[in-house]
Amino acid sequence: MAQSQQACTKAAIYTATMPNTLASPPPAPLPVLYSFRRCPYAMRARLALHVSGITYEHREVVLKNKPAHMLALSPKGTVPVLWLSEAAGGRVLEQSLDIMLWTLSQHDPLGWLPASDEGMADALTLIAHNDGPFKQQLDRYKYPNRSGLNSGTVDRDEAAIWLHTLDARLRGQSFLAGEQFGLTDAAIAPFVRQYAHTDPDWYASQAWTALAKWLAGFEVSEVFSAIMHKHTPWQEPAHIL
Repeated sequence: MAQSQQACTKAAIYTATMPNTLASPPPAPLPVLYSFRRCPYAMRARLALHVSGITYEHREVVLKNKPAHMLALSPKGTVPVLWLSEAAGGRVLEQSLDIMLWTLSQHDPLGWLPASDEGMADALTLIAHNDGPFKQQLDRYKYPNRSGLNSGTVDRDEAAIWLHTLDARLRGQSFLAGEQFGLTDAAIAPFVRQYAHTDPDWYASQAWTALAKWLAGFEVSEVFSAIMHKHTPWQEPAHIL
């Protein structure tokens, strides 16, 4: 037994004094985000990635010429798409909210994720209305011809009803998420921005002062400026590793 212990001791000493001749393993590939600058879904994914501090590769997409690799990962052909390396589980996240939740679960230095189950349920309820009825009305308002409409004013006015509920909420607190900007604000603000920019004069004439102040603050924020830098469209190489 003593001999065995002595052998282990020698082996440990030998290992400790051996020079490190092994090369370090190559770094894991960065997450890859396929994005389009003006897409509100892509905006909110980039917002979460920016505040998390996660380093990733940005691939700007030309929507009329979508990369074959992006389509292979996500045949639905919409942005954003986040491709994680094998080291990170080899996953493909093709829904913007999933990208936000995954990203913030990795690192959430500003506390964007709700702290309670009740808070998360409230956030997801608001986001679901934004992504469902409001987004449908927004699309028909902004692009009525695509829906066979002569005008988008009916959908504009229907969408405004929900925006007035957000305005009422913002009269009682600084942000949709509470007293600090959070997941709900980041997920919804890009869409309210698109609504406001469809007819800026009409939007400015409406009695939603708290909503207008909230959106204006978002548009001049550091985080919004940071995620709106212009990127050169990504050129797909012949072979992608």
